[in-house]
Amino acid sequence: MCPFCYIGKRKFENALEQFENKAGVEIVWKSFQLDPEMKSDPNKNTHQYLAEKKGWTYDYAKQVSEQVTTMAKDVGLTYNFDKSVVANSFNAHRVSHLAKKYNLGDAMEEQLFKAYFTEGDNIDDNETLTKLGTTIGLKTKEIEEVLNSDLYSEEVERDIIEAQQVGVRGVPFFVIDRKFAVSGAQPSDVFLNALNKAWNESTDHNTTANDADSCSVDGECN
Repeated sequence: MCPFCYIGKRKFENALEQFENKAGVEIVWKSFQLDPEMKSDPNKNTHQYLAEKKGWTYDYAKQVSEQVTTMAKDVGLTYNFDKSVVANSFNAHRVSHLAKKYNLGDAMEEQLFKAYFTEGDNIDDNETLTKLGTTIGLKTKEIEEVLNSDLYSEEVERDIIEAQQVGVRGVPFFVIDRKFAVSGAQPSDVFLNALNKAWNESTDHNTTANDADSCSVDGECN
């Protein structure tokens, strides 16, 4: 739901392409919700949501979103906030955990980001989530079993608790080999540096890059 997560994903991927040991990297996605109480509303777009939540005018909310749209374009992404659908992400996270079971977590995240930010799809809609899941190779029956039950709810909640325990207050947040943390949509060279250091580091210690563009649990994006 945070626009900087998709941007951060692209910047990390750009770094990974330059990393000489990329074949030895495994990407594991973790669930996190900025606003667990968000109510899905297919009739409300991001501009309206931001204006209401922050007390902004609609025009100002649109102006802020346009700035982020420009940032996304710089890494090859197309954001269409005019048609984005306000949606609670919990069910999407549950389907992502199903995808992770088949080593398709990264592919599912890409589908979800594109659906929300580019296509204007409702990612809290069962039909939409089923379509996105089958696109990457998940079976319709298994997706429906998840959506019609509470499967993977504990896994989602466990990820969120784990994030809170390690001090995550905003997203995107990357942890590399449990040694280096990169907060925000940092430039690709920051990710590449962290990958190289983690690969060469043999002693345990933690290094966190300075915050870049990110969204916090307080609803602030910078």
